[in-house]
Amino acid sequence: MALSASISAPSSPIRNLSYSHQLRRSYFSHSVNLFRPLKIRASTTLDYSTASVNDKPSSLKSNTWKWKFNDNNINIYYEEHVKDGAEPSQNILLMPTISDVSTVEEWRLVARDIVQRDGKDNWRATIVDWPGLGYSDRLKLDYNADVLENFLVEFINAPNSPIKQSENDDLVIFGGGHAASIVIRAANKGLVKPKAVAAVAPTWAGPLPIVFGRDSSMETRYGLLRGTLKAPAVGWMMYNMLVSNEKAIESQYKSHVYANPDNVTPGIVESRYALTKQKGARYLPAAFLTGLLDPVTSREEFLELFAALEGKTPVLVISTKGSPRRSKAEMEALKGAKGVSKFVEVPGALLPQEEYPDIVAEELYQFLQECFNSEA
Repeated sequence: MALSASISAPSSPIRNLSYSHQLRRSYFSHSVNLFRPLKIRASTTLDYSTASVNDKPSSLKSNTWKWKFNDNNINIYYEEHVKDGAEPSQNILLMPTISDVSTVEEWRLVARDIVQRDGKDNWRATIVDWPGLGYSDRLKLDYNADVLENFLVEFINAPNSPIKQSENDDLVIFGGGHAASIVIRAANKGLVKPKAVAAVAPTWAGPLPIVFGRDSSMETRYGLLRGTLKAPAVGWMMYNMLVSNEKAIESQYKSHVYANPDNVTPGIVESRYALTKQKGARYLPAAFLTGLLDPVTSREEFLELFAALEGKTPVLVISTKGSPRRSKAEMEALKGAKGVSKFVEVPGALLPQEEYPDIVAEELYQFLQECFNSEA
């Protein structure tokens, strides 16, 4: 599939831009001509689930929490999964992978699996949509990694937080893609103090920086692209062409989000397409695509994030057999790395928790058992 268009915007600093859209194995590729040809390969971590938002098990409760940021009251969507008839004794926070179609749905089946298991601990699993993504409000903010870290810290620590803990409670955090790296960065700073962390298919670099780097010339182009995506008219045109269409979403899933193309159902595509049509849907993805949500800027810094938790916090890394080449290399760098307590590999690509929820849930549950039973 290929799409192309020419756009003229006299008042814009970007004139006579041309865009093409082409899918490849492992990377979703875009070409953008910013004064001269620039080829964009936008491999992203995406987030989704086979369960629709209206298909809720009896143990699921949904609600919103108001996050106050820069004089804005932002409605944050979250879900709680608990075992029917049981009083929860331990808390898990699950953070969705960051992408243009990020949603709590990616974690639903894993959360339901874990909380319904029999054991000495009864788990409460809370899944929350990031601001600007999923079913949370999508305001036009200057999104970056610090903003998302601030949100994570406040969601955990605020006096009115849905997961507010007593001093004796332990919180475990599971994160996918960039979310895992943001969680670990916050833990390094002492801003959150999880009992344990699981990083599922962890990533740190946005689609463009991981391919083209971060020199001053490229940063200028990223800024131009970001500004265009956020513009009132041309931004929607570009977003609709590159992201917000069902064929593009289906191709991304089949090429690198899922490992098995046969697992990409029409229901998944329709659900994710609906997310791209929400008001303000393009603002945070514009930041992600151009690297503003990257918690670090190099593999060395990525490894240092994990190393800083050595001897302090158990960390499980779940890598995947079918990840795109560049993402796979970053995951593999964590194998045997300092600060990584356990490293496992499962089927899947960038979203194993949704494509293979039973396998991922089993690995996560075993990790929980190891962390909490070791104190017995």
